[in-house]
Amino acid sequence: MVRTIFYILAVAITAGIIALGYFVNPNYYYLFILFAPLILVGLRDAFQNKHAIKKNFPVIGNLRYIMEAISPEIQQYFVERRTDGAPIDKNKRAVIYKRSKNLGATHPFGTEENIYEEGYEFITQSLYPSPVLHDPPRVEIGGKDCTQPYSASLYNVSAMSFGSLSKNAVMALNLGAKLGGFYQNTGEGGVASYHLQGGDLSWQIGTGYFGCRNDDGTFSREKFKENATKSEVKMIELKLSQGAKPGHGGVLPGKKNTVEIAGIRGVKPGETVLSPPGHSAFDGPVGLVKFVAELRELCGGKPVGFKLCVGKAEEFEEICKAMVAADIYPDFISVDGAEGGTGAAPLEFADSVGMPLYIGLVLVDKLLIKHGIRNKLKIIASGKVFSGFGILKAISMGADLTQSARAMMLSIGCIHAKLCNTNTCPVGIATQNKHLMKGLDPALKSVRAANYHKNTIHAFLELLSATGAKHPDDLSTDNLMRMAEDGDPQTMTEIINNWKYVKKYTGESAPKPVLN
Repeated sequence: MVRTIFYILAVAITAGIIALGYFVNPNYYYLFILFAPLILVGLRDAFQNKHAIKKNFPVIGNLRYIMEAISPEIQQYFVERRTDGAPIDKNKRAVIYKRSKNLGATHPFGTEENIYEEGYEFITQSLYPSPVLHDPPRVEIGGKDCTQPYSASLYNVSAMSFGSLSKNAVMALNLGAKLGGFYQNTGEGGVASYHLQGGDLSWQIGTGYFGCRNDDGTFSREKFKENATKSEVKMIELKLSQGAKPGHGGVLPGKKNTVEIAGIRGVKPGETVLSPPGHSAFDGPVGLVKFVAELRELCGGKPVGFKLCVGKAEEFEEICKAMVAADIYPDFISVDGAEGGTGAAPLEFADSVGMPLYIGLVLVDKLLIKHGIRNKLKIIASGKVFSGFGILKAISMGADLTQSARAMMLSIGCIHAKLCNTNTCPVGIATQNKHLMKGLDPALKSVRAANYHKNTIHAFLELLSATGAKHPDDLSTDNLMRMAEDGDPQTMTEIINNWKYVKKYTGESAPKPVLN
């Protein structure tokens, strides 16, 4: 009886209205429209078998699904504290929004972090800060076989494909890259006209070879050369694996696979596109380094590198050995972390596959040092680098420069709705719905992306000054400290020296920190 009380009340009230209309005044029939729909809903619920809760609780059972649908918004707007929110907390999102709008990013009243909590990280500042650099340093990418080296910013746009992003979002980021002097990684979806707005590009080649693909899905040298020699393309990045789903190919939901996107990728429109988990153009470490050399020749000597989320450390060491044996080196290696973002990934891969960025970063850096080839290439860190501290930490841990995807999305208006895989992104960024993407103005949002980049680089330079370092090259793991379980702070150098897994492959402790 209790479970059907709302349905019974709706029936009783409706019957009363009918009686009033019949015996008292026909105008009462207008009230019928308020309760008749509830009767229809109740009948539908009672006679369907798909949802047990609706069948057992007609009418009121629908509230469960309504509340479930709006629970993310309730959580974000009313429940989360400013230090809560995954994968990006409110304070970090607020800083990105403020910097993108040039509103400053000062924080009142003091830190909201528990600075005595295990895992809290901080910078060891100097009593003798160095002057803040006015001109941000840039990183030249290009080894001995590169004839067109590229001067890169310390902070850039990480891989996001046209298809995953709307054309307006792609244009906003590319125009922002042009204004701010940084590069935009195209993601594995190929080079679209929306990427060619004047901003620098790092063209990513994935296992699907989109933009350089034969009809059977194999690599096309002719199509690769056609795109790679475009003046906007400054670097080529060969994707071996992605942090959010290492060992799993990229996913483009069918809802996002429009005729235009399918044409760029060389696939059928409307179908969900699953990239293979591995490459067909080469096999093993020797094949990888030779393919890198081939791509560099085909693109006219531009920097060519590869991206990976570290899994088996011994496999990366085999790549190092293959480089030395063939005397062939990529111009850069992008290290992604398991905490990296994605538009769509199986939960098991997002949660349980791949090595976190900073462990992978240290392994790559130290294995390159072990084999005497660290000076042959640059390392790019990718994965939850949202602030000046994120840049400083990545460089201190072994990177030469950084890139981020989600932070740049936030700078052009992402509201952390986490609907990237549904084609219903409310701000028109991660959707191909024309009615949604029209709300994103590329001209306006490009300025915000450039503002965010400029202000974040400035925040990094202020932190660099605080350490006493005069150049990013002066940073080391000794500049970072972390609270241990017993409340004892340790330098990151000491922590890395105790990482048994790292020592297993490198055979030595962390390099001696640079003294500022």
